[in-house]
Amino acid sequence: VQLQASGGGLVQPGGSLRLSCEASGVTFAYYTIGWFRQAPGKEREWVSYITSDEKTEYTDSVKGRFTITRDNARNMVYLQMSSLNPEDTAVYYCAAEIVVLRPSESFEYKYWGQGTQVTVSS
Repeated sequence: VQLQASGGGLVQPGGSLRLSCEASGVTFAYYTIGWFRQAPGKEREWVSYITSDEKTEYTDSVKGRFTITRDNARNMVYLQMSSLNPEDTAVYYCAAEIVVLRPSESFEYKYWGQGTQVTVSS
């Protein structure tokens, strides 16, 4: 399984970005996909996930601002981020696993993408 995260960049506060996670080597539809982020000097934290049956959840700090979706035909998961603020600055990682009991826990995921940098700054 290979995951490729992309779409990061520099954006001003209040702006938007859409992150993409492309999977290969798997029957993508069966997988739960999680997004995590790690800011400098901080531990990696869970951001959002989407299950194979498209159940979604978000960490409190991004609720109402971020939206996760998936396109199984394209083997893609997207994280639409809006109303970005400097606290959202981090490297964002996507992760995948089939059987996930606690999808907000990073240790549940076996497969990880390489990360994409999101910087929110004026």
